[in-house]
Amino acid sequence: MKTIIASALLALLAIVALNGFVIINPGQAGVISVLGKARDGELLEGLHFKPPLISKVDIYDVTVQKFEVPAQSATRDLQNLSASFAINFRLDPTQVVTIRRTQGTLQNIVAKIIAPQTQESFKIAAARRTAEESITKRNELKQDFDEALGERLQKYGIIVLDTSVIDLNFSREFALAVEDKQIAEQRAQRAVYVAREAEQDAQADINRAKGKAEAQRLLAETLKSQGGRLVLQKEAIEAWREGGAQMPRVLVMGGDSKGGVPFLFNVGDLTEEPPALEPGR
Repeated sequence: MKTIIASALLALLAIVALNGFVIINPGQAGVISVLGKARDGELLEGLHFKPPLISKVDIYDVTVQKFEVPAQSATRDLQNLSASFAINFRLDPTQVVTIRRTQGTLQNIVAKIIAPQTQESFKIAAARRTAEESITKRNELKQDFDEALGERLQKYGIIVLDTSVIDLNFSREFALAVEDKQIAEQRAQRAVYVAREAEQDAQADINRAKGKAEAQRLLAETLKSQGGRLVLQKEAIEAWREGGAQMPRVLVMGGDSKGGVPFLFNVGDLTEEPPALEPGR
């Protein structure tokens, strides 16, 4: 009987001893509750004593957590705007006792604190700009959201590390309006391009006309000067060659030595040998 009692006592002492200590691992923080009441003083990593049999330790993960939270709001020009945010946060280890007393579990923290505050912070950021500015100034929208959310969650012992805008959607009507505006802008840009192209073509025609007039002026001056006759003769012959026609055997160009191309010759004389003279002639 004494042996049985002694064994029972040893077993009871072993249970009490094992139940009287708790180990908090790195990345964790604990809160001791005695008879259901949270006791002051958070438990950080290491070995800690707790009242055996009548106490419980709630352990919180204080490493980085990530949750995706949806949000909806209206912009300054009353356009409906919806978004989805990825919130990276962690619990402040020094505030886990308050968190335990006010919120309880991590699921309650996300549902009762982070989600509603994300919604309110998004409303603040979206109301400061129009729907179009929410697109063109998306970084500023996110910055305003981060500042509002960080300030609101800090008092709950939640530290916001980073946020990401996963998705940003507008109403169907606004999307169609943006599409129509883009089409109109593309058409306007096309019209400007066509007008500039026509202007450049017109300027090119003017330049060509000026060049041709200048060439004609120079040609006229050349014809007036000594040697103009030879220029006309040369151009007449080249015109026949470039046209692909055969040169006539007799070429007569202008009989007036002042108004035309004053030369007359037999082209065959340039290529054929003169006939031999008969004797006595």
